[in-house]
Amino acid sequence: MITGEPIGGDSHHAQKAQVRKAHDITVKEVLDVETMEDTPLIQFWRAEGSRPKTSHNDALVITALLANYEVGRIFIDSESSADVLFGEAYNQMQLGDIPLKKVNTSLYRFTRELVHPWGKISLPLTLGTWSTQRTCMLKFLVVDVPSTYNVILGRPTLNAFQAVISTYHMKIKFLTPGGVGEVKGDPFQSRKYYIEAVRKG
Repeated sequence: MITGEPIGGDSHHAQKAQVRKAHDITVKEVLDVETMEDTPLIQFWRAEGSRPKTSHNDALVITALLANYEVGRIFIDSESSADVLFGEAYNQMQLGDIPLKKVNTSLYRFTRELVHPWGKISLPLTLGTWSTQRTCMLKFLVVDVPSTYNVILGRPTLNAFQAVISTYHMKIKFLTPGGVGEVKGDPFQSRKYYIEAVRKG
């Protein structure tokens, strides 16, 4: 889990603006409620939940298209207040031509270790396939710490994609113009990465 990234922004002014926005109920939001019937339902069916008998409470780890790179070892963490791109993956993707923006906020890892990011970078993330594919521009904190994973997708991504996750079904589902898209996780790979993370401890 990664905590510490301000939800409303990196500055005090941006955070105050976020609080005001949360209390500002607009006409558009009221109209959105009236059109909810047109929104596809995101559902998980019992038949989708077939899991290996050896499977336990595995984390949801996926592969997705990030800045036109197929990136694996992406950990879905709904408890993380930030989207994180780890330094090793950042270097391998050769994103040096995209400038990093300075950030003033440090992060806390699950070990309560204080980590200061290299900076923040905006990258397109694509989830889904064909007609149920969706791309969103996301802001990632680039962090230079050892990690089994390449990327952590937290609440900012889940909200941007209007996504719902089910670790039981090992899937993430989200809304697209063509209907409900989905990405499947791999429980065997998830367990492998978890064991690696524990060993690195």
